[in-house]
Amino acid sequence: MTEDPRIGEVRPEHQVRIGQGPRNRRELMIKALWIGVWLVFLRSPVQDLASGRHTTGATVGGAIGLAAFVTAYLALVFRNMGRPYSPRAVVALLSVLGVLAPLLSYSFGGAWLGMFIYLSVACGATLPVRAAFWAIPAATVVMCLVGTRWHEKADESLLLVPLIGFAMIGVSQLVRTTVELRKARATVAHLAANEERLRLARDLHDLLGHSLSLITLKSELAGRMLPDHPDKAAQQVADIEQVSRQALVDVREAVTGYRRPRLAAELAGTQVALTAAGVTADLPAEPDLAGVPEESESALAWALREAVTNVVRHSGAERCLVQLTHRQTLDGPMLELSVEDNGSGDAGGIPGNGLTGLTERLEKAGGALEAGRIKHGFRLVARVPAASRGDVGSGA
Repeated sequence: MTEDPRIGEVRPEHQVRIGQGPRNRRELMIKALWIGVWLVFLRSPVQDLASGRHTTGATVGGAIGLAAFVTAYLALVFRNMGRPYSPRAVVALLSVLGVLAPLLSYSFGGAWLGMFIYLSVACGATLPVRAAFWAIPAATVVMCLVGTRWHEKADESLLLVPLIGFAMIGVSQLVRTTVELRKARATVAHLAANEERLRLARDLHDLLGHSLSLITLKSELAGRMLPDHPDKAAQQVADIEQVSRQALVDVREAVTGYRRPRLAAELAGTQVALTAAGVTADLPAEPDLAGVPEESESALAWALREAVTNVVRHSGAERCLVQLTHRQTLDGPMLELSVEDNGSGDAGGIPGNGLTGLTERLEKAGGALEAGRIKHGFRLVARVPAASRGDVGSGA
């Protein structure tokens, strides 16, 4: 697993990013294979050149033209999946394809009309939507005109060329949308981090501003009183100690609140993590946490984080079901979190450090943990009190 530093999103190593250039040789090979497999439509021109029905000069010229066409096509489409060319370079490469496709098709026969498919794909993948909506029908019309010499072949590509071209427009729009969403997510994460820093700064100012001002004032008073009134100076020092201790308690409580995970935030993070890992997630809606103690919510949030981490890293699951249920028991109202997957992980065999620490955390909050293998996967169930002990006692 790797973490995207821009958005903090955990992403599997095997996942190929949409709309971005390859990060390593493996992704380069995957994208090259994905693009290269569509070169199967060029088998007809290759077979035509290998048939021997053309002269040697024509065969050599056709091979050179075909190689130039494939080179321009691959350079245009493959590069466009990463860092696109400039508009001028795109137009130049499309012009090469637009000249070679009708020239070779008209010169060598109907077997070469499949080159218009690549011209249509290139137009749909690289041109703006409005330009592509004109270029693809134009390529189809040119193919029909060229195909008048090979009437029996032109009919086969008459629908294929525009359909594939317009489909590529949709794919290109999907890629552009994915890139924009990725940038928007990074921007939102950056703004959220800035807002959190500002909130922390405001809270620390509110917590420490008054205390530090009071400490400073009493320190000055103690300094003035020390030569002539040591008893009063000692009282000021005692006050300074009391204020300092209270400020330390306030800071610790504030830091604990910042560290405490929230169940709603963990559910949102769970959706992102499972989706990135290729696991189908079934999550509850916004949880009803009215009256639930913060300690209980924090314990369930830690339980959800640990369970999802095990699903992503160890289970090999395809589906994950998360349920949050309020239950009335003899010990009072309980909030139950269930995380179930259909993977083959052995997390239930010997409890690891994560489950052991989670058990201790839940017990400290007055809850309990159950985790183990089920018939078709693994299930973790965490229970915590849904009401404070005082509320339970008063309602008895």
